Amino acid sequence: MPTDASDSESQNQIRERVIRLAFRGNAERFNEFVRVLSEATPDGVDVILRGSAVTGHKWLSSEPFDGEGPGTSDLDVTFVGGDMVMLFREFHIPGVHSVPLSEQHPFASTTLGPLRDRLCAIAGRSVNLQATTSLVQYIRDIAMNQPYLVLLKKSK
Repeated sequence: MPTDASDSESQNQIRERVIRLAFRGNAERFNEFVRVLSEATPDGVDVILRGSAVTGHKWLSSEPFDGEGPGTSDLDVTFVGGDMVMLFREFHIPGVHSVPLSEQHPFASTTLGPLRDRLCAIAGRSVNLQATTSLVQYIRDIAMNQPYLVLLKKSK
């Protein structure tokens, strides 16, 4: 993954925003969320968080995170690299970039269903899980310049 050094915001600033917005200021709940992800993530896979929890507003509008009330915005978690895409059966790009396991695609990955349920309970909101290859993430990062928070870097 590209380095975060060129970002206008540091990972620490983004992390603070995510804790404030998505975890109602509770750093312990955020840390538990990351710990549960870490326990479920094999070596060689990075985990990132993207979307309105990172930016503070929806991508296509200026609607703020949780603009419709507490817990109404979701969290978009992406597994990058490794063989995580093999755990999915629905794709945007077959075998390369999955659809998110979410309310809209509840059977995208039956393997990750229990993890999603646990993360939703910790966060107190919907959590979407997606998998992509390192190449797709790199292209999205360069072409779309969307900020993200690195939750885990699990090297081999």
